[in-house]
Amino acid sequence: MENLTLVIPAKYEASAIPIVLKEIKKLELNCKKIVVVPKYDQETLKAIEKTDCEIIIQKGEGFGNALIEGLSHSKTEYSCIFNADGSFDPKYLSEMLKNNQDNFEFVFSTRYKKPGGSDDDTLLTFVGNYFFTFLCKILFSLNISDVLYTYVMGKTDAFKNLALNSKDFTFCVELPIKAKFNSLRMCDFPSYERPRISGKKKVNELKDGFLILISILRLFIFKK
Repeated sequence: MENLTLVIPAKYEASAIPIVLKEIKKLELNCKKIVVVPKYDQETLKAIEKTDCEIIIQKGEGFGNALIEGLSHSKTEYSCIFNADGSFDPKYLSEMLKNNQDNFEFVFSTRYKKPGGSDDDTLLTFVGNYFFTFLCKILFSLNISDVLYTYVMGKTDAFKNLALNSKDFTFCVELPIKAKFNSLRMCDFPSYERPRISGKKKVNELKDGFLILISILRLFIFKK
């Protein structure tokens, strides 16, 4: 899998990310890893300083910004967004890559198709995700079943050519909507979300939910 780079945003993940990196190494995936860390998070930087990752010091702020900065450094044919908290299972990477190579520009993992599922979803996040997924289907004919889940693999050039600019969690909807605008081929891939190893979610369900709604409406109105 030398043609694959994992882009891993890691803010306050000093406890989890060494375990995640060891799990990836144990699977002998032989993929490249880019870890994006805010400059003020010295604990996480110290936790990964002796690993084989490419470490990017984030210049901006926010989840989306970290992903955009990380993707800009990827030089392999394929890239995959990968969480540093242990919730994404790397066992799916090989099959996701096969789907990418065969038919699609993007492969979107989904927790809502069997045998997928989640140990981290709450009632509020489930309802919110269902609403936003349904809204995107109505407004954009977007045919993926888990629009807020960012375990996504795609062709690196496709990521870069979308001119993504969301600095926060609105990146979750900007990516598939802009892929749809550009008539890129996408598919669902069932996967199971594990409980995070440590720390807390960075998402504020109400605040970020409101921002995501505004982002969807803006993309619908202005088409960019």
